[in-house]
Amino acid sequence: MTIDLATLGWSPFFADPFAAVRVPGVVPARVATEDKHFYTVVGAEGDVIAVISGKLHHRRRSDSALPKVGDWVAIERQPGEKKAIIHAVLPRRTTLTRKVTGREIVEQVLATNLDTAFIVQALDPTFNLRRLERFLVMVHEGGARPVVILNKADLCDDLEARVSETRAAAGDATVITVSARTRKGIGQLREFIRPGETVAFIGTSGVGKSSLINRLNGEATQPTIEVRASDSKGRHSTTWRELIPLPGGGLVIDTPGMREFHMWIAGEGLDVAFPDFVAIAAGCRFRDCRHENEPGCAVKTAVAAGTVTTERHGSFLKLQRELASITEERKQHTYMVNKRRVQTGTKAWLQKDIL
Repeated sequence: MTIDLATLGWSPFFADPFAAVRVPGVVPARVATEDKHFYTVVGAEGDVIAVISGKLHHRRRSDSALPKVGDWVAIERQPGEKKAIIHAVLPRRTTLTRKVTGREIVEQVLATNLDTAFIVQALDPTFNLRRLERFLVMVHEGGARPVVILNKADLCDDLEARVSETRAAAGDATVITVSARTRKGIGQLREFIRPGETVAFIGTSGVGKSSLINRLNGEATQPTIEVRASDSKGRHSTTWRELIPLPGGGLVIDTPGMREFHMWIAGEGLDVAFPDFVAIAAGCRFRDCRHENEPGCAVKTAVAAGTVTTERHGSFLKLQRELASITEERKQHTYMVNKRRVQTGTKAWLQKDIL
């Protein structure tokens, strides 16, 4: 079977990096699944199980540099076997990342080389604007286009109010109302998935990500589980990330439901997710105003006037503090790692001199 790489998302962006690592027998492929140390990769000659080379494993700076679903990699197929070796991971055009759950200061790459991230919220008791804002910051930071999907519209008693609230929190992101059960809005959803482009569905368990993918695919490719009626909370039906080709062209990545979505890093992501704050902040007395207790803060004035809700202001401050904290923790972590490397290197040289 021959596959056109363009249908898998190949673009000129990857051509030069691949040329730099290309040697006879090495070809490009895309990571479709990741299972510990084994990967399913898809290339011009179809899919194959692959493992990373020892050189790539030892030269990685962190686990986030290893292949992830959506990555383009340089592989060497093994003659006479349906196996391959991954020799390099090509630079990522976009990423979706978070800090791992717990106290570790470690980045977790959820998916890469996305064109669009569908942030799915369910129109049931789990609806949460503050969680939506958190997802928006990291999607913007990673470079993908965010689209907010309000699923389960058939369960909402006041749809107009919910949509209005969501648009106020979504900034410049498009908001679409759908129902996987009734198929409402599925056609509009398809318009955001073009041939050769990759989209990912992200959100908490039970919001209907897998059900929406099944509607788009025309068949039950992803397992689904009903949410609990008592509290509308879902259970994990998707337990791994997987790149899935759609019949009409385009590719989709389903991700496991995330109960927690810790921030990792955000340069411009916070400002892009809160464009209303950026516009209002132009009137602040100080250019580095953090919109907390500074005098002459235009954002606080807008909150007092009711132009900005106290909830949205509080969400902004919480995310701002969390990002500042993780930035400081990362600096300390990097310092300690480098210090240990220097000490280890010094010990090695002392041992060499003694010998």
